[in-house]
Amino acid sequence: MYVASEKRYDVLPYHPSGKCGLKLPAVSLGLWHNFGDTGRFETMQKMCFTAFDHGITHFDLANNYGPPAGSAEINFGRILKEDLGVYRDELIISTKAGYGMWPGPYGDHGSRKYLLASLDQSLKRMGLDYVDIFYHHRMDPDTPLEETMGALASAVASGKALYVGLSNYDGPTLEKAEAILRELRVPFIINQNSYSILNRTIENNGLKETSARLGKGIIAFSPLSQGLLTDRYLKGIPADSRIVTDGRFLNEKALSEERLAQIRALNDLAAARGQSLAQMALSWILRDGIVTSVLVGASKPEQILDNIRAAENTTFTPEELAEIDRISL
Repeated sequence: MYVASEKRYDVLPYHPSGKCGLKLPAVSLGLWHNFGDTGRFETMQKMCFTAFDHGITHFDLANNYGPPAGSAEINFGRILKEDLGVYRDELIISTKAGYGMWPGPYGDHGSRKYLLASLDQSLKRMGLDYVDIFYHHRMDPDTPLEETMGALASAVASGKALYVGLSNYDGPTLEKAEAILRELRVPFIINQNSYSILNRTIENNGLKETSARLGKGIIAFSPLSQGLLTDRYLKGIPADSRIVTDGRFLNEKALSEERLAQIRALNDLAAARGQSLAQMALSWILRDGIVTSVLVGASKPEQILDNIRAAENTTFTPEELAEIDRISL
C-alpha cells in the first residue's frame, strides 16, 4: 500500500494563482498523454507516486484525455481509489470540457448542456464528488459567453467544482469572460494556455498581460513544445518518439534543420547555466512570476524528477534572456 513521503513539501515552491488564496506547485503533472489505455497502469501509478512524493499536488486532466477519450480520468480514478484517495484534501484535481467528447450536437463546444453533462461524466469516471478546478477548454464563438460562464457558475454553485478556469482563450475574450464571472461572484482563478520558448502566443494575443492585470493565474501546458525543448531529438528521432508512435501533435516536419539548430543553441545555453534544456525551458516560463505553474507530461518517473529541478533556478540575466530571444524568435 502506497504511503506518501513525509518530506513531500520540502521540494517545490508553491505559488498563489493570481490574487487567489489557492496555491499551486511550481510544477504540476498533466495527464494529457501516457495515461490512456495505451499506457501501462503500473507506470501511471509510479508517475503519480513520484510526483506527489516530490511536492506535485496538482494533477490536470480533461474529459477527452486518453486515448481513448475518457480513459485518463478512468485510470486516474483507479489510482485515487486504490492509493492516492486517502490524500484527497492535499490534492488539486482539475478537468475540462470543450472539445468533442460524444456524438451529436450536445457533446462539444460551450453550451450549458454540454459543460454540465461532461462534468458529471468526469466526476463519475474519477469517482469524485467534486473537482478543484473546472475549465472551459476552448473559446466557442457560436455560444454566447454568458451561457458558457453561467454553466461554470452552476458547476460551483452545485458543489461540483471549487474554482473555475479558462483554457485556450485570448486576452480580449478573457477580459469579457472575467467581467461576467466577477458579476456572478464565481471564483475564476486561472488560465491554461500553451506557452514555451518556441511558442509565444500568449505574449502576442494579450492573454499574459491581461491575466496579470486582472490578477488571474496562468498554468502553461506544452512548456517543452512536445519534447522539442529537450535533448531527445539532438541525435535523431528515437523509435519510441511521439513522432513515430502518434504524430497527431508532433510530426517529422517540426524537426527542420532550422529548428534543430535552435534546439542545439538553446541546449548549449542551458549547459552553461548548469541545467538540462528541459529544466531551462521550464525555468524560463517561471522567470517573471506571472505564470503560476508549468504542466509537465511524462512517460516515466525519471522525467518528473528531472523536471522539478527547474524550480531550483528561475533567475536569468538580461544577457541570457536576450540570447534566448535571439535564438528562438
